[in-house]
Amino acid sequence: MAATVPPRPDTATARPVDGTLGAPEPGIRTEPGHRPGRMRRLARAARADWRRTALAVAGGLALTAAFPPYDLWPLSIAAVAALTLLTHRRTARQAAWTGFAFGFPFFVWLLQWLHVVGWDAVIGLSAIEAAFFVPLGAGLALTSRLRCRPLWVGCLWVAEELVRDRVPFGGFPWGRLAFANAGSPFTPFAALGGAPLVTFVVALCGGLLAAAVLAGWRSRGRGRQAFTGLGAAVLALLVGGCGYAVPVPTNADGQLKVAVVQGNVAQPGMHFLGRPMMILNNHVNATLQLARDIKAGRVPKPDLVIWPENSSDLDPFSYPQAYDAITGAVRAIGVPVLVGALVDGPDADHVQNEGILWSPTTGPGASYTKQHPVPFGEYVPFRKELTKVIHRLDEIPRDFYPGKHTGVMTMGGARLGDVICFEVAYDGIVRDTVNAGARALVVQTNNATYGRTGQPEQQLAMYRLRAVEHGRAVVAAATSGISALVEPNGTVKQRSKEFTREVLNVNLPLRDGTTVADRIGAVPEWTLAMVGVLSCAAAIWPGRRGRMEDKGK
Repeated sequence: MAATVPPRPDTATARPVDGTLGAPEPGIRTEPGHRPGRMRRLARAARADWRRTALAVAGGLALTAAFPPYDLWPLSIAAVAALTLLTHRRTARQAAWTGFAFGFPFFVWLLQWLHVVGWDAVIGLSAIEAAFFVPLGAGLALTSRLRCRPLWVGCLWVAEELVRDRVPFGGFPWGRLAFANAGSPFTPFAALGGAPLVTFVVALCGGLLAAAVLAGWRSRGRGRQAFTGLGAAVLALLVGGCGYAVPVPTNADGQLKVAVVQGNVAQPGMHFLGRPMMILNNHVNATLQLARDIKAGRVPKPDLVIWPENSSDLDPFSYPQAYDAITGAVRAIGVPVLVGALVDGPDADHVQNEGILWSPTTGPGASYTKQHPVPFGEYVPFRKELTKVIHRLDEIPRDFYPGKHTGVMTMGGARLGDVICFEVAYDGIVRDTVNAGARALVVQTNNATYGRTGQPEQQLAMYRLRAVEHGRAVVAAATSGISALVEPNGTVKQRSKEFTREVLNVNLPLRDGTTVADRIGAVPEWTLAMVGVLSCAAAIWPGRRGRMEDKGK
């Protein structure tokens, strides 16, 4: 007899004899649209999304480690490559979340020095800054289907930083790729196109590394894709190596003997001031000791003495004892002293953060007022509304009034440019100061609030990048450290320890020539950013055009 084959049961509804094979999974509905196979695919997709999010978090943390005080700059390339791979051929919405998952932990760790103000400040600022990575992630996903993707990766990173450096409230440039590469092979590119060009080249290499990984994965080491991957990796190395060929102008046209006085503060943290006159007396006493050392022949007499931001904790024009103390120290040293002080503003509601050039013969003279006060640190936006909710803002009783001109002044016989604290992070302020005739840059800063948190090291990296970008030596005076001399090639020649009283006697190189970056200004930044935006438009347009044609049929 011929054996008969029974009909195959419908596995979606039949229940096998053993009661297990083909049975619906627990918790899985079997009505139409909810088949077990579809649910398993959704579960796998959800697990993949969680893995992608976890990898994005790891990539963001890796990027933080590229910055000071860790200085593992190669991780900046790896982090860019990681975000590029994680957004590859994803939807814009999926990649937007990946961008935020990358950016938020990056900023939380990078800005952890704000915890002295409060962890809510760390979380809030990190969330705001990470929001700029949302369109970055979406843009990376959109352009992942275009050719020459590494180029678009570099342009999109520049576009993200361009916007973040300017909004809201004038922007917050911390965390730029360029600032993680102040001592890397990419640093010399700053002399050609400033910090934006450094960011572009780093991100370009990250995109090339991602392309190499993708090609290697697809080829499994065989065929044409393997050669493509190898070529992308080699190109990344060549691009990075080109930095060594960029000429960095370092020839000095003279020098100035400068004494940097770091008087120290009472204590680190929010309440670093101590009792009134304490910080001023620290700097006065250090200067008087310097005068004794000069008289005894232990150190040479400088042409200029620089005190840091807030070195006078009282307005010398409102408190005679502060005025007299400064005058006594300046006369003892016998040369001009650049004093950092808070003085009353044009009205009772404002105060000004100033660098005042104090002469031993004529007293206070030329001054510079900080142009870019820090929001929520030196002024309170929407004060009337926010102080009702955030009572801590009442600790800022008066808003800082912004200055209207650069800090170029003749100090000790040379034209130097004063920049106060966080202003060194802003491209335009430093570039305008150099183009106004500064032969060297002076940074007056007060990092006492954030001492021993890594923030002073992050700011020192900015000095190094600015030195190369503008071909100018940078001398920084801090109340509690880090005070330093950075030469035009970005080398830190001298630096102080934190929370010590110290005087640095330095020979400050002076230069008159300008770099290419000085002459072309923000043109590279805006050009690269616009290319990045247009690449997204190019990725969107074919699909939109196709849908329009379908509707027309």
